[in-house]
Amino acid sequence: MAGKRDTSRDGLNNKIQTLVLTNFKGLWQLIQSNESIKRKVNKTLLNSLIYKIPTRPNAYSMMTLDEYIPDTKIPKKTDAYTSWESLNDRTYTGRHLPPDPKLNAEGNLPKVEDLAILFRKRDGKTIYSTKSTMLFPYWVQWFTDSFLRLDHYNKLKNTSNHEIDLCNVYGLTRKQTHLLRSFKGGKLKSQKLKRQDGVEEEYPLFYYADPAQGKVDDQFEGLYEPVNDEKRQPVEKKQYLFAMGVERANVQIGYVMLNTLCFREHNRLCDELASNYPDWDDERLFQTARNILMAIILKIIMEEYINHITPYHFKLFADPEAFTKESWHRPNYMAIEFDFVYRWHSAIPETFKYNGKPTHIAASLWNNKMFIDQGLGALMEETCSQAGTKIGLFNTPDILVELTELPAIKLGRQLQLASYNDYRQLCGFPRVTRFEQISGDEFVQEKLKELYGHVDNIEFFVGLYAEDGRKNSTIPSLVARLIGIDAFSQALTNPLLSPKIFNKQTFSPVGWEIIQNTNTVSDLVNRNVPPSGKKYKVTFDL
Repeated sequence: MAGKRDTSRDGLNNKIQTLVLTNFKGLWQLIQSNESIKRKVNKTLLNSLIYKIPTRPNAYSMMTLDEYIPDTKIPKKTDAYTSWESLNDRTYTGRHLPPDPKLNAEGNLPKVEDLAILFRKRDGKTIYSTKSTMLFPYWVQWFTDSFLRLDHYNKLKNTSNHEIDLCNVYGLTRKQTHLLRSFKGGKLKSQKLKRQDGVEEEYPLFYYADPAQGKVDDQFEGLYEPVNDEKRQPVEKKQYLFAMGVERANVQIGYVMLNTLCFREHNRLCDELASNYPDWDDERLFQTARNILMAIILKIIMEEYINHITPYHFKLFADPEAFTKESWHRPNYMAIEFDFVYRWHSAIPETFKYNGKPTHIAASLWNNKMFIDQGLGALMEETCSQAGTKIGLFNTPDILVELTELPAIKLGRQLQLASYNDYRQLCGFPRVTRFEQISGDEFVQEKLKELYGHVDNIEFFVGLYAEDGRKNSTIPSLVARLIGIDAFSQALTNPLLSPKIFNKQTFSPVGWEIIQNTNTVSDLVNRNVPPSGKKYKVTFDL
C-alpha cells in the first residue's frame, strides 16, 4: 500500500531548491522573458547541479580492480589510490567512489536470485508513466549507447570515446567511418526501400551479403564484430539488418529509427551545404554535416530531453560560453556509476501497439522489417501516441529481469560499488536511517527490510530505483541528481561547444542557421520524411 514518504532525510537545501523551482510559475516565466537574467539564472542552476559532487578528474578508476596493469605482469593494486595511469588510461572506466570490498564481501548481501522479486511486476501489472511517451526510453537507449560502452570481454574497461559523438551513426574509429561513407557529396552510403504502401524512403545499406550464411557484405568487412544476439537471428531478420556505426545499432526498432533519422539528416545536410557552397569537396561536406548534426543532437539532449526529465518551471538550456572557466570544465571521463544510472529497462513496456495491434517487445528486437514497412513518420507518431512505463522497482518486463537487472546486480558486486547511502552522501543528500525515507510504499519497505535488514546494506543499483519518483518528474531524486551532474558536465565540455569552435566559421552560415532553428526531435523527423502535407506528432511528453 502506498503511503506518504518520510522526507526528513531529503536535506533542507534540497527541499528549498525543489520548492522554489516547482512553484511560482509566473515568476519563472518573467525571468525567462529577459535574456540577460535568464542566462545568469541558467548558469547558476546548472552549476548548482554539477557542483553537488567533487568535479573531474575522479581520483579512482576501474584499473584498481584489474588483475594486471595492461601489458605488464605487475599484480593489481590491493588498495584504492590515485595513479597517473588511473587518471589517464580511459580504456578503463572511471568511478566516483572507491571500491567497497566490505559491503560486497561474500555473505554480506542477499543472493542475487532472491532480488528478482524487486524487479518483477506485482501481480503482473504494468505501471505506466504519466509523463513520457515511448520515445523517451527509445531516445535514452539510443543516445547513451554512444558513450556508455562497457567492454564485452572485460567489464572494467570500455570501448567509448567518452563523448556524445554519434558513434552509433558514424562509427567509433576513422576506419569504421570510412566504411560507411559513399565519398560522394559528403554522404553516407544509402539505399531506397519501399514501405508497405509503396512509398520509398532512405535507409543505410544492408550489412549482410548472404544472410543465410552470415556472410557480411565485402564493403563492410571489419566494420565491427556482430554480437552473439545478432548472430543467432534467423535469416528473415538478418537480411534486413543495416550497416551502421556500432555493433548493437540494429538491436531494437526504436534504436534503428533514431539512427536512421540521424543518417537521413546527415545526407540532407550534405545537400543543403552543397547547394550553398558548390566549391566544397566531399570531405568538407561530410565533416561539416557531421559537426552540424552533432551540435543539433547535443542541443536537443540539453534542452528538450533534460527539460522533459525535470519537474522545474525554469527551462534549462545550452549556453556553452558561460561555463568555460568553471573548475568542472575538464576532459570527459565516463564513470561506472553513470552506466548504472541509465539502466532504465523498467521504462520499456512489455507490449506496445505496432500498426494498431498489441505486440510483444521481443518481436521488435533485431527486426528492421517492422520499421521499413511502417516508415519513419508513421512509426515515430505511433511511438509518441502511447505511454512508456514508470521507471522504478516492480515494473521490468519478465524477459528483461534475468537478462538485464540481475546481471547488473552481479556486475555492481564484481566492481565493488559502494552502498546506496554512500552515494546519497556523495551527491549532497543526508544518509537515510529508515526504509520509510526511501519510499512511502509499504511493500517496497517490507521487501527491502526483508532482503537487506538495514538501510546501510542496500546496494547502489537497488537503492537508485527503490526511491519514490518526484512529482511531475520521470525519475527518482538520486537518479536525477547523478544525471544532472554527469550529463551537463560532460555534454557542455564537447569540443564542438567550445566558444572558439561553436560559431558560423565551424558550421558555415547555413549550418549555423539550421542549428539555431532546430530545437526538437519533431523538427528533425518532419523534415526527413517523404513529402505528404502531414506533420507527424513527435514528442517525449504525453
